[in-house]
Parts: sequence; C-alpha cells; structure tokens
Amino acid sequence: MTRGLANPINPLVADVGSPPIPEAQAWTKRYDGSLGPLINLSQAVPGNPPHADLLARMGAAAGSAAGSQYGPINGDADLRQAYAADLSRLYEGRIGPEDTAVTAGCNMAFFAAMMLLAHRGEAVLLPTPWYFNHQMTLDMLGIEPRPLPCRADHGFVPRVEDAEPLIDEKVRAIVLVTPNNPTGAVYPAHVIEAFAQLCARRGIYLVIDETYRDFLPQGMNRAHGLFIGEEWRKTVVQLYSFSKSYAIPGHRTGAVTADAALIEQIAKILDCIQICAPRTAQAALPWAIDALHDWREDNRAEINRRAQVFQEALAPLPEWTIDSVGAYFAYLRHPFPQAKAQQVAEKLATERGVLCLPGSYFGPGQEEHLRVAIANVGADVLKGLTERFKGFRL
Repeated sequence: MTRGLANPINPLVADVGSPPIPEAQAWTKRYDGSLGPLINLSQAVPGNPPHADLLARMGAAAGSAAGSQYGPINGDADLRQAYAADLSRLYEGRIGPEDTAVTAGCNMAFFAAMMLLAHRGEAVLLPTPWYFNHQMTLDMLGIEPRPLPCRADHGFVPRVEDAEPLIDEKVRAIVLVTPNNPTGAVYPAHVIEAFAQLCARRGIYLVIDETYRDFLPQGMNRAHGLFIGEEWRKTVVQLYSFSKSYAIPGHRTGAVTADAALIEQIAKILDCIQICAPRTAQAALPWAIDALHDWREDNRAEINRRAQVFQEALAPLPEWTIDSVGAYFAYLRHPFPQAKAQQVAEKLATERGVLCLPGSYFGPGQEEHLRVAIANVGADVLKGLTERFKGFRL
C-alpha cells in the first residue's frame, strides 16, 4: 500500500522519487535576501527571450482556427520537411521527413524511444552522472538503467572500453547525451562514432540525445558523422529539442529521428500519449529554422561567453573545482569531501541565495558535485558568484 493512497498503485511509479527540481526550489523560501536577489541556477531554462518575429508568428498561429485543431501524429508536414532538410545539411547525410517525428518536448521523444526499444526486464546503458528524467523514465517502464561510468579524469566522456563489458543479453540500447546534462561535457566525434560501431557490432541501438546541439563550442558545427551513408538506419535514434534552441520550452517541441520504419512504430506510441505535438510552435518553426540561423549563432556565442564568465568568477576560489563545463552546464566539485551534495546545495540556497542542484540527483557516486545551470542568468549575474561563494562554510 502506498502511503496516503486508499488503494495500491503501480509500484514502478510509486517507487520512483518525486521530481527533484521542485524539492530544491523549495529551499529558496528560507533565503532572506540579505545578499541580493536569488540566483537560480537549478533548471535549464533559456536565459534569453524568443525572437520577436517568432513570437509574432506563434501568436498568429495560436489565434487561428486551424492551429486549434489536431495535427498529424508525427508532426506538421512543413516542420518535418524543414527539420529534415536542416539535419541533412548539418550532418551531410540523407534524412527525409519520413525519418522524423515531432514530439511534445525531448523528454517525450526519450520516453517514446525507450518504450519502443526495450521492455520490462531489459536494460539500457545510461552515462553516469545521468539526466534524472532519463533514469526516472526507465524505472517507471521497468527497464533497468544500467550505469555507464563517466569519470572526471576523462572529462566525463564515456569510453567504449567501459561500455562493452556491461553489455549482456538484457541490454537493448546505449544512451549518449552530448553536450551533456548534467556535466556540460561535449563528446568528441570519434567517441560518438565508436559507440555507434559498438552498437552495430552488438546488435543494439544507439540513442543520442542532442538537446543542446545548438550550443556546441564556437567553431564546432557538427557533433558527429553518424548520418553520413545509410548504416545509421539500422541502429541510430537521435533526439532533439526545439525548446532550448529557440527559447520556447513552454511550447514543448522536440523531435526524434530514426529510420522511417522505426518512426512508423513510434507513431503508435505518440498517438496514445500526445495524439499530436502542440501546434503553435510547429506553425512558426519551419520559418525559424532558416530565418533565425544567425540569431541562434548569437545565442550560442552568448552561452559560451557565460561559461567563460562563470569560470572567471570561480577562479579566485580554487577550493571549488570546475570539473567540466559546456553548453548550459558546469559540474562543480565542492570543497567538503565528507559532506553530502544535498547538504552543500541546500545551505548555498538558504544562506547565500544561490540555487544549484546536488550531484546526488544525477545518479550514484555524485556526492562530491553540484550541477550549475549557467545559461539561466546573464554574465553580470554570474560575475556576482565570487562574493556569494567566498567564505562559504558548512
């Protein structure tokens, strides 16, 4: 019997912890504001508004009768066409609209992919530290989230030689997340491609989550060469988020890319859990993909600048070690080796007005770290972290 409920519920759901971000945000109610406004570095929220022209187009779509109707299960045709063309240009491959489906955010894309590729009692390798929603999804589906350790001394980049011994008859897929949430690590192309080769060799799928693809370091325009040729169709599933790239997370727009035969199967899942993705953003994004290219590049430059400012703000405090930084995130080693990460994060929030997430939210063996969402606030706010962290003691 689940506490507080009259009747039993699915234990696979009951045994999963509550969403962690609201728990952490509750700590801020005890901050008295004495050091200035709260600096919220917890949830990965775009730190800039959507482009004004995109908002105008979405407003027109939201006010139209057509935009209020159901759309195709796999997404509006114009968006799938524009997105597939953009992917083909970026990755120098042949990707058609039939190889894509639009989802209500990238979390929906992950859920659908996992439901398709594995079933209860099977396993999926997740890089650890992992994105907690990935782990929660697998637990609720009865799929084992098998940790693939990623270590600080390797820049939190997973290694094929660590993954291969973990693959047995239960493993159906390996998940990669690059740029990574929570560490910010950017996986080199040769590592991603080596994992694709491993998956092909072992007859399992590679699921690559590229939610933060548009925030790669300057000069790095293509994360990998997986889509060159046709071999990817046998084993590769790619996930993406329009939400972050176009600063529209509330409009819940993501995508999954795979061979058309897999997309046909995913459509069965999407029909049951969303019927169709929200229409408002879908109407405006085909225009935005090309028209806002320079705007996205400016945002990428700004996010990379914030990463640099964050590093400069922590430089006078060598006891705090930035083990990894990239795209939206930094993975910060705190200077209290005997303390739990949650104890450190909670005290930072309540006494210094800086809200980060404890590493313990991101899987086993993460008590030494905090995740910092550096994209949430401007560079001027990040500069103020020096004073907030200075002299902090447990």
